[in-house]
Amino acid sequence: MARPSSFTTKTADIICQRISDGQSLREICRNDDMPDKATVMRWLGNEKQSAFRDQYARARDAQVDHFAEEILEISDDGSNDWMERKLPNGEATEVINHEHIARSKLRVDARKWLMSKMAPKKYGDKLDLEHSGAVEIKRIERVIVDPKD
Repeated sequence: MARPSSFTTKTADIICQRISDGQSLREICRNDDMPDKATVMRWLGNEKQSAFRDQYARARDAQVDHFAEEILEISDDGSNDWMERKLPNGEATEVINHEHIARSKLRVDARKWLMSKMAPKKYGDKLDLEHSGAVEIKRIERVIVDPKD
């Protein structure tokens, strides 16, 4: 089955909706009913598709906000932070699942990093610059020499 290669508003709407829902363009373009990534990138570079470019930019902004919501969900979900272990005597006990906690931290950190790159003004690190010392302004006078002299 060949992938569609011509632009349609319906396909553009689906792509942008899925991006808004947090999916990557690579993931979307893996589907057989979607164009490949190179085609979508070509659409974005086409002057005739300025409406799609604007829609795509808005979808990317919404995607960043979706990542923020996912961070809250991942952080608040403690369902697998503990696991049951059987002791040698057959008794069961609960122990911390360090692997799951580390994976959750990695998922949060990856989203935070991506958000800071995709929307640095909103989610990037704030730099607090402080200047100390004096500012000295020197006035330089120009002397114009007449070549006839």
